[in-house]
Amino acid sequence: MGQSGPHRQGIIVEPTTTSAAQAIVDGVGGADNIASLTHCATRLRFELRDASKVDAAALDANPVVLGSVPQSGDRHQVVIGGAVQSVYTDIMNLPSMRSMGSASLSDADVKAAARAKARGKVAWVDAFFEYLSDSFRPLLGVLLGGSLIIAIAAVLDALGIVPFQGVDRATEAGATWIFWDAMWRSVLYFLPLMVAYNAAKKLNVDPWLGATIMAALFTPEFMSLTDTEKFPSTVCTTNPTLGTESCVATIFGLPMQLNGYGGQVFVPLMMVALLAVVYKFLKKVFPENVQMVFVPFLSMLVMIPLTAFLIGPLGIWLGTGLGAGLAWLNTSAPLVFAIIIPLIYPFLVPLGLHWPLNALMLANIQTLGYDFIQGPMGAWNFACFGATAGVLYLASRDKDMVMRQTASGALAAGLFGGISEPSLYGIHLRYKRIYPRMLAGCLAGGLTIGILGTLFTSGDVRGVTTGAFAFTSLLTIPVFNPIWIYAISIAVAFVVAMVAVIFSGYKDPAATAEVTATEGNLVPAAAGAGAASGAVVAAQGATGAPAATATATPAAADAPKSTLAQGTTTIGAPVAGRVVSLDDVEDKVFSSRTLGEGVGVVPAEGRFVSPVSGTVATITKTAHAYGIKSDSGVEVLVHIGIDTVRMKGEGFTGRVEKGQRVEAGDLLAEVDLDAVRAAGFDTTTLVTVTNTKAIRNAEGVVTPLAGRDAAAGDTVIEVTR
Repeated sequence: MGQSGPHRQGIIVEPTTTSAAQAIVDGVGGADNIASLTHCATRLRFELRDASKVDAAALDANPVVLGSVPQSGDRHQVVIGGAVQSVYTDIMNLPSMRSMGSASLSDADVKAAARAKARGKVAWVDAFFEYLSDSFRPLLGVLLGGSLIIAIAAVLDALGIVPFQGVDRATEAGATWIFWDAMWRSVLYFLPLMVAYNAAKKLNVDPWLGATIMAALFTPEFMSLTDTEKFPSTVCTTNPTLGTESCVATIFGLPMQLNGYGGQVFVPLMMVALLAVVYKFLKKVFPENVQMVFVPFLSMLVMIPLTAFLIGPLGIWLGTGLGAGLAWLNTSAPLVFAIIIPLIYPFLVPLGLHWPLNALMLANIQTLGYDFIQGPMGAWNFACFGATAGVLYLASRDKDMVMRQTASGALAAGLFGGISEPSLYGIHLRYKRIYPRMLAGCLAGGLTIGILGTLFTSGDVRGVTTGAFAFTSLLTIPVFNPIWIYAISIAVAFVVAMVAVIFSGYKDPAATAEVTATEGNLVPAAAGAGAASGAVVAAQGATGAPAATATATPAAADAPKSTLAQGTTTIGAPVAGRVVSLDDVEDKVFSSRTLGEGVGVVPAEGRFVSPVSGTVATITKTAHAYGIKSDSGVEVLVHIGIDTVRMKGEGFTGRVEKGQRVEAGDLLAEVDLDAVRAAGFDTTTLVTVTNTKAIRNAEGVVTPLAGRDAAAGDTVIEVTR
């Protein structure tokens, strides 16, 4: 059933003609309408200037296009299949694409810009939170590293080994430990420069320009302006309430408020937003051959004074004002505050709306010297981890190997790294019964920290505080004060959520009963004839045979496999794990069968093998997707994980080459599944017959066999022609 030349369902496609590539460009509104273009294993990802110009009918009529998927905002995906690289190359080589905006960007930059996510109905709100998220997300690693450095110091101080947090640390701890202090404070102090770099990159501004403008306020020359002896015109006053000093210098005859900008995040976010307007205006004004000189020069000339005179003080005022408002609530109604924070976080994090609170935490540390939000936030994190622990217990009890591995990896990432995403995206959002149980843990932890904080803390600082931006994990417990209140509160949150999940379960009872019934029908066949014969019997039931057919007689079980020679191709599981329907896969392109009929496999191990004997037709550079043309002409796509193209190959090791002959069961790739989960991606592996339409046109049948556990090589799809 192999086909030559371009076709809509096949993964093997001959090089695209220029006319077909141009037709795709025309279908999305022309080259002028394309802001950026990238691709993953199967799709072209367009960032458009105006999505209303897309001609979906024309795209679908294109012989090399499998389908088109509109995204939120001005994003659009065009599904090609295994030939996506050649299509992408043909498009980028079109004369009309020479001026396309993304041509000068790196592949990683364009992918980040074109990332398709679930978004709301108000575009500017989505853009705002995406701006915040992309400005902070790349810094999570160094922030986590800094939090662990301060955690070690806090443990040594708590044990009385080194007076790390003494009043006069230079005398009590010595120069060595002052240096240790500098190791983590470097992250906090220079955070505005890092945020400015990321924010500028997000808005397509030279990131070094953003960092340079922010760095002007960190120079010794700028800091020296507070020296009243050297500059008599500088006037400094002390705030009697906060005990902080405020200075105003006279620059060009105008008053300039002088602030310490270390650790401030609102200032660079506001500055870069305005810089983007100035930068893009200047690029329009000056010819391209002189932009390198005049655009940075004039941007610095405008933005450095504007930041020093206006944006900087305004950002300080904004951060201080918001922090003061929350501090008032924490002081006036600590119980209410301690309950609200852990209860709203489970809804903010999945939507990416928690970044403003993270920014406030950093602002509090810089302005007040401590933060009071992270303590109650710890109740949410440990309730999240507790729910995962409950799932792990049930999975171990039920011998659910796949969920046990998923939950154990997520729990380790949470307890030792303070990272909630593997638990949240890998488990909690997939099972609707978990969230209410987790919220019970959040409430219990919040109540505990609120009650104990009200009873045992007083004055202006109520509840639990910390002087560091710490990921709330077991390793960072010592950075919180009072440590005993925090430890008890997170323990309560963890235990309540875990017990609630254990006693009530996490799977929907109706869905569990349905899966159990399906598995019960498959067991006798598998037991009587082996995995392959059992799959054949299950396939017969799926195509309309009575349910009793699933309990095959010994004669039927021992039937020879001569059907393979009569036009049946069996496609094996590329990895051991739970086989699920494409309907349950969280990827619209696969679940809609745009890339053909197939199944998903939730992997239980990291070794992926060829599902058929044939030739490796396509391999992505990131080693996460493989196209194989079987000896019988069936074209199979193995796509490891969902949206794992964004991992850029990290954790993926390919073991085959394009054009290589493989037998069913030969090793295709080895994957670090823990790394995939830790990065927040779904490990579900998609196996699809990409020439499904051609097979059906020839009166063939493609039958997926889902709803059971399978070993690597067990039949999960049957193709009968």
